[in-house]
Amino acid sequence: MFSGSIPAVVTPFIDDNVDYNSLVKVLNHLIDSGSHGLVPCGTTGESPTLSHDEHKKIIEETIRIADKRVPVIAGTGSNNTVEAIEFTNHAEKSGADGALVVTPYYNKPTQSGLYYHFKTIAEKTNIPIIIYNIPGRSIVDMTIETMIELSKIKNIIGVKDATNDLFRPLLTRKKMQNDFCYLSGEDGTALAYLAQGGHGCISVTANVAPKLCSQMHNEWQNGNITQCQEINLKLSSLHDALFLESSPGPVKYAASLLGLCNESTRLPLSEINDNTKKEIKSCLVELQLL
Repeated sequence: MFSGSIPAVVTPFIDDNVDYNSLVKVLNHLIDSGSHGLVPCGTTGESPTLSHDEHKKIIEETIRIADKRVPVIAGTGSNNTVEAIEFTNHAEKSGADGALVVTPYYNKPTQSGLYYHFKTIAEKTNIPIIIYNIPGRSIVDMTIETMIELSKIKNIIGVKDATNDLFRPLLTRKKMQNDFCYLSGEDGTALAYLAQGGHGCISVTANVAPKLCSQMHNEWQNGNITQCQEINLKLSSLHDALFLESSPGPVKYAASLLGLCNESTRLPLSEINDNTKKEIKSCLVELQLL
């Protein structure tokens, strides 16, 4: 079971190439700061703009650098089922602890299509699979009923829920007969998601405030609710600032201020505006990260 604060890791670039030296710095910073896992090649890692070779190498490097200190959940999703199978098989062979598979974007499959997409991937691998449900980016929304059917497949073990619907985990848990891993995909409501039965958060904010994010989850697991609320309140302005523009533009700028990597993104993402930069810098100063 995956739990706690799990950063969705940024992919550093330099001159439009993957900056593997900075990736080492980023990953060690996240692990040393108490993060409970890592997700390379997700949305925050700009997976849509990575070549297949880059995608695979980043996952291999993340597994190598993590060196079993924390679990690695590799982003392996695609709107092409065959491609998703290829990435998922590669992640398994490379030693990943799990695979994060996003609902197919652009194609707009029916619930039946979603079911068979995930079923087909799961049948081609033994690695634990987490469904990534993010209707804001993929347009399609997996229903609770479809998720329950998929949970009956032995290696589909959880969900990254980026719907921001805090009633949904409660309804799903009520109907779900199987043990299932519930991970939030929304930093701003991550604590509330834990209160609804969640186990952790695949986080953007944890790239730049990993210690605070991991502390919040540790306090939750230890039953220290007041301390959780205090940390959550501290982080609230940063959660907001990191989504003033399309992610990961803001979080990469924040990471650059901390000296972790370059702020550059790949097109079609472009440089964030000066007002956003000012807001992010202000948040980092407030949290005494700068």
